[in-house]
Amino acid sequence: MAAAKHREEIIRAASRLLRKRGYAATGLNDILAESGAPKGSLYHYFPEGKEQLAEEAIRQSGAVVTATLEHLRARHGGKAAAVLVEYGRLLAGWMADSGFRDGCPLATTILETVPDSPRLTQAARAALADWARVFADMLAAEGWPPDRAGSLGGVAIAAIEGSLIQCRVSGDPRPIVDAAAAVAALMAAGP
Repeated sequence: MAAAKHREEIIRAASRLLRKRGYAATGLNDILAESGAPKGSLYHYFPEGKEQLAEEAIRQSGAVVTATLEHLRARHGGKAAAVLVEYGRLLAGWMADSGFRDGCPLATTILETVPDSPRLTQAARAALADWARVFADMLAAEGWPPDRAGSLGGVAIAAIEGSLIQCRVSGDPRPIVDAAAAVAALMAAGP
């Protein structure tokens, strides 16, 4: 039980540090210090080292975002526009609360490592596809043709990702709120 706890703490610590610092600036000793796990745990659970741990952190972070979007989907009766607006508000709040030090749980790492790391590339592709799929599924249920629903789902994620960068640089949450509102207006207008 304690050992499994160490594994999860290491992954969560890696996720936090990778999100804030990126891949190159996050060392294994930093992750251990942040997690409070013994050094042996790191090598026991991640024998392939930092890249394996980063892959797990990307997968877990991606799953957390997908779960958040699914929760919002249930809360808003599957209305894509409402989900996107609320998700944008949540992100804007989280960014402000972090002093604009956080961002996408994937972007900081993948911008440094993709496409050079096939395993991180695959993990990031899967996460981004899952996020877009949540929106595409909602849009399809609202009557959008599948190809247009898929395209707009991808645009929603692209707009959010870009707005997170603008938000972090400007120190202002408005880009996220504005991007979410603009894409939500497209969604609400219908097919």
